[in-house]
Amino acid sequence: MNVPLSILDLSPISEGGDAASALRNTIDLARHAEQWGFRRYWLAEHHFVAVASSQPAVLIGQLAAATERIHVGAAAVQLGYTTAVATVESFGILDALYPGRIDLGVGRSGQRRREAAAGPKPDAATRPAKPPRVWREVDGVVIPAPFDISTLLNNPRLKARSSVLQQPDANAPDFGDQVADIIAMLQGTFQVDGVETHVTPGERADLWPWVFGSSKGQSARVAAKFGLPFVASYHITPATALEAVEVYRDSFQPSDALREPYVVVSADVVVADDTATAQHLASTFGNWVHQIRAVDGAVPYPDPETTEPLTAEQQELVRDRTATQFVGDPDEVAHRLDALQKLSGADELVITSVTHRHADRLRSHELIATRWGL
Repeated sequence: MNVPLSILDLSPISEGGDAASALRNTIDLARHAEQWGFRRYWLAEHHFVAVASSQPAVLIGQLAAATERIHVGAAAVQLGYTTAVATVESFGILDALYPGRIDLGVGRSGQRRREAAAGPKPDAATRPAKPPRVWREVDGVVIPAPFDISTLLNNPRLKARSSVLQQPDANAPDFGDQVADIIAMLQGTFQVDGVETHVTPGERADLWPWVFGSSKGQSARVAAKFGLPFVASYHITPATALEAVEVYRDSFQPSDALREPYVVVSADVVVADDTATAQHLASTFGNWVHQIRAVDGAVPYPDPETTEPLTAEQQELVRDRTATQFVGDPDEVAHRLDALQKLSGADELVITSVTHRHADRLRSHELIATRWGL
């Protein structure tokens, strides 16, 4: 029996479109996703780029109102740009209105960007050099060499924009401390300097954090320490996501939330009725990723009918992402998803899919839902 399948959506803006149309498309896809049997519908948080999911909690409320059963949630709240109490309050409101249907995903993206801006750690120069990583394929799953994200994180435009996502001179707590505070607030045990502090709405809400991560670093360890479900982002960092799963499982401690580890792994997919059509629809994915990495962040998703192909040099910059995107007819994509699930041991898979035309994105999700047996 196949594991559950869920959706991660960025509410992407297409070339020639706008945020309003992207948001309407997201609501439409969520309604269809519920009909097709997907388990969850999650929204990413991104800022200053051509995606409309910048405030997941606001959009989650709209999706929950437009659907009846499907779980809706964040993938994930960037705790580096907000506070634990603001997160618990906003998701507490959502849980009060739509009990049992809200997923609170949290990640440390904002914290990673601040760490990069602060420069190398004092002991960086004395650490032994890591051996180079090579591309490999395991049971049909491509595991590429890691992409060096330091240049991206140190992009002056990105740093300037990130600076306004917090109040001046704000200093966010450590990610692990924030997760601990969220759990305490939800359980009603939170204290500030010994003073009991109760969060309303939020306290006793039917919520547990889902921790999102992409490497064997802090996120995987925090999820394991607190016994929380862990979501490994293979679609963003395919080189290290499976290592993160291993660290999480090896370190997992049972909790009131989970007695055993629960792993979700993401994949980027484009499905069409035939392979040639799917490849055409996905042909501008590399252009989109290249803009994210080399220029100024995600642009409106390019139209494959009018977009020039990348040069060989540009293709090399995004090869880890294009090689790990699952593109093809329903059988081909289902086979690769099944291989990823078996290799990772995932309890659930979550797919993200971007195409220029909304109709093609709908069709992609419908085809894989049918083939997966939802």
